[in-house]
Amino acid sequence: MGGIFGVVSKNDCVMDIFFGTDYHSHLGTKRGGMCVKSAGGYERAIHNIQNAAFRSKFEDEVESMHGTSGIGSISDSDPQPLTVRSHSGEYALSTVGRINNKEELVQELIDSGGRQFMSMNGGEINNTELVAALISEGKDIVEGIRHAQDKIDGSMTLLLLSDEGLYAARDKYGRTPLILGEKEGEGCCAASESFAFINVGYTYKRELGPGEIALLHDDGEETLAGPLDKMRICTFLWTYFGYTTSIYEGRNVEMMRNANGASMAARDWGLDVDYVAGVPDSGVAHALGYANASRIPYARPLIKYTPTWPRSFMPQSQRARNRIAKMKLVPVFQLIKDKSFVLVDDSIVRGTQMAETVAYLIDNGAKEIHVRSACPPIMYGCKYLNFSRSVSDMELISRRCIRELEGLDEAGAAAANPAGFDSEQQSDIAEDILAEYADPSTERHKNMVELIRQKMGFDSLKYQELSSLLEATGVEPCKLCTYCWDGKE
Repeated sequence: MGGIFGVVSKNDCVMDIFFGTDYHSHLGTKRGGMCVKSAGGYERAIHNIQNAAFRSKFEDEVESMHGTSGIGSISDSDPQPLTVRSHSGEYALSTVGRINNKEELVQELIDSGGRQFMSMNGGEINNTELVAALISEGKDIVEGIRHAQDKIDGSMTLLLLSDEGLYAARDKYGRTPLILGEKEGEGCCAASESFAFINVGYTYKRELGPGEIALLHDDGEETLAGPLDKMRICTFLWTYFGYTTSIYEGRNVEMMRNANGASMAARDWGLDVDYVAGVPDSGVAHALGYANASRIPYARPLIKYTPTWPRSFMPQSQRARNRIAKMKLVPVFQLIKDKSFVLVDDSIVRGTQMAETVAYLIDNGAKEIHVRSACPPIMYGCKYLNFSRSVSDMELISRRCIRELEGLDEAGAAAANPAGFDSEQQSDIAEDILAEYADPSTERHKNMVELIRQKMGFDSLKYQELSSLLEATGVEPCKLCTYCWDGKE
C-alpha cells in the first residue's frame, strides 16, 4: 500500500519529515523517500528499506538536509518522491494508490504527443511519474490533479510540494485517508495516518473529503477543490492495515477492533475454552474485545519477537513470508500445554500462515484451537489498493474451496499452484454463485467454511459477519468499500 507525509513550516522541518514519515512504516516495506525544499531547490533521497528500518537509512539525510517544507513516503512499490519540471513549474510529488489502467494511460500519453517515460526493472513505469504526466495535461496544478483523478481507474492520493505550498489531494472516492494537522504559529502538515504528526507537535485539524484538494501554507490551508459526493473508504483499514492509534472518518482503529471482537464474542456465547489469544499484531485488539465481552481470560501463547523481525508479508516469496511468520512467533510452552484457545486474527487470506500457526500451537501441546476471523471470508482480490501481494483470486483460500465444492477439475492444482490459474479459470464461477457463498445464511457458505476448517486443521472456525463488521466500524455503510468480501463496486 504505502503512506505519505508532508509539512510546510516557518522553521526547518527536516526532523518533522523524518519522524512523520517513519510513523508510516507499517504501510510499506520496500522503499522510503524524503524530499525537502530550500532556497537552493529540492534535496531528495530514496533508500531501499526491505531489510532495514526507515530510520536507520535516513540518518545522514537528517543531518545534511535543510528546508522549511518537504514530503516523505513509504512505499511497497515505486521509488518516490519524484521531482518534476513542467509548465506549472518545478515540484516534488509522492503518491499512494493503484492504477489498473496504467498501460492504457501510458500508451495514450505516448501517442498523443511523443511523451516518453523512464522504465524501471522489467519495463514497469513508475506510478508517480505517470501521475505527474497526467497532472501536466492540466492548465494548472489543480486542474491537472483533477484530470489525473478522473483518468485513473483505481485510486490515487497525493502530496505535491511546489513554490505555492503543499498541495494535498485525496483520491476520488476517498479509498485512502489524508489527514491535516497544524502546529500553532508554525506550520501545517498532511499525513496518511492521523497519529503520525502527534509526537512531532502537530494537532489534528481535519480529514480531507473524497477528491478534495487543499493547499497548505505555513500559516494555514485553503480548499482549492471541494470534496466529491461519493465515498468508498477501505474498511480493511480498520480491520487490518491501519495502526491502532489511527483515526479514519472519526473512528479510532483500536476502538473499532475492540467493538468488533466484542460482537464476535456475542455470537459465540457458551464456548468452553481456557483462553482467548490474538495473532500479533493486528489480531490482538480484536481478541481483547472478544476476551472482555466473553469474560474468558486473555493470554499470549505466542509472543512476537519484535527486535529484529519485519512484517511477515515483506518478502516477495510466499515461502519466505511463511518462514518469517513462524520464526518471529516464540511459544510460551507452560501456557500452551493442555489448554484450549480461541485464536483471533484480523483475516484469513491464503490460509497458509494461520494453518501453520495453529499446527505450531498443537505441536507445542495445545488441546484445542478455535479460530475466529475478524472479518468475513475474503472472496475477491482488492483492485483499488495494493494491500495484498495476491496476483490471483485463486490464491484466496475461499476461492480454492469454492472451486472444489463446485466440482471443478482444477481444484487440486489450485492448492498446489494457485498463481498458475489464468483469468478464465478465475472467473468461471458465476457471480450469483459467489454471492451465495458470501452470504452467511446459506448452505453454500456453511459448506465453504467447513471445508476451510478441515483443510486448515482447526477445531472450529467462524468468520465475522459483514453487517456486524460495518456496525463496529461506526461509519455509514454507504461510505465503506466492501469489495473484497462481497464483490460490490
